[in-house]
Amino acid sequence: MEQIDVRDRAPRRDARERVREAAYELFSRHGLRAVGVDAIIERSGVAKMTLYRHFASKDELILDFLATRERRWTEGWVIAEAERRATKPHLRLLAIFDAFDGWFHRDDFEGCSFINVLLETPDPASPVHAASVLYLANIRAFLARLAGEAGIADPDAFAREWHILMKGSIVSAGEGDREAARRAKRLGALLLCEHGITVPVPDSP
Repeated sequence: MEQIDVRDRAPRRDARERVREAAYELFSRHGLRAVGVDAIIERSGVAKMTLYRHFASKDELILDFLATRERRWTEGWVIAEAERRATKPHLRLLAIFDAFDGWFHRDDFEGCSFINVLLETPDPASPVHAASVLYLANIRAFLARLAGEAGIADPDAFAREWHILMKGSIVSAGEGDREAARRAKRLGALLLCEHGITVPVPDSP
């Protein structure tokens, strides 16, 4: 008689989401190398056969995680918070660091998954590496749109500079600098002034 794995008694329509949620939590918290498929199986409560029915490999799980991260973090939080906190485009750029400030002070701060994945998969030929590059580029596209709306002459170049401030502040926060967002906001204000947009420059934290 075939042995039934009790973990697979949940409705099949829920299995993919359970795996997705488990992978998202583990990858975002611990990175790629430290998390194996067995850990995702244990966290999700599905059988190995069920996991591989939905995701053929660990790379597929990682690619799904990155797509989910973009929906939740980039679109659902960074962009949403910038638009919620300010109406003018240059102020929305600065508002990103206000959102970051709260994030950096959270006990569950996990850093930028796109950066983390990029560093863990340095091979440019890797689909996982390429996906991380793409999702980071999508963030820059949002920054470039705001820069264009603010009247900055070269929105793409500005977006790259602003993105350096964002990524640098995240790495600094990972090192333990909880004031990194405020430092980056101050540099951002100076950068806006350099591009002809006058804003108050915050004092150093």
